[in-house]
Amino acid sequence: MLAKRAAQIADGKKGEEVLLLDLRKLSSVTDFFVICGSKSLIGVRAIAEAIQMQLKQEGMVPNHIEGMEAGTWVLADYGDVVVHVFLEHVRKYYDLESLWGDAPRKSFRPRTRKSTEAHGKKRKVKGEE
Repeated sequence: MLAKRAAQIADGKKGEEVLLLDLRKLSSVTDFFVICGSKSLIGVRAIAEAIQMQLKQEGMVPNHIEGMEAGTWVLADYGDVVVHVFLEHVRKYYDLESLWGDAPRKSFRPRTRKSTEAHGKKRKVKGEE
């Protein structure tokens, strides 16, 4: 599934609080949002570029990308999936998680969890306990 793959890539690039929202019962525009953040402009761009490049290698290209230049909020529209990569304070300001609070959170099984736990570090993954 494209949404899970995008979330895994974001997590692998150290995306903060990666979240996968299922909008299928709430929106006719898209089926899933992948939301993540970074503490730096460079991080936002790196995450967004990694998602775009890796999905392209797997045969999935976005219909539209915006915000790459500014780097505070990159939106990649894949049709049924919209990926949002935010600078941390911009994510808090727009608060898509609350706006779409009725959307079920889906697990994507972060790939980096085992390796970060092995080193005594555990990154926060929003929506997973």
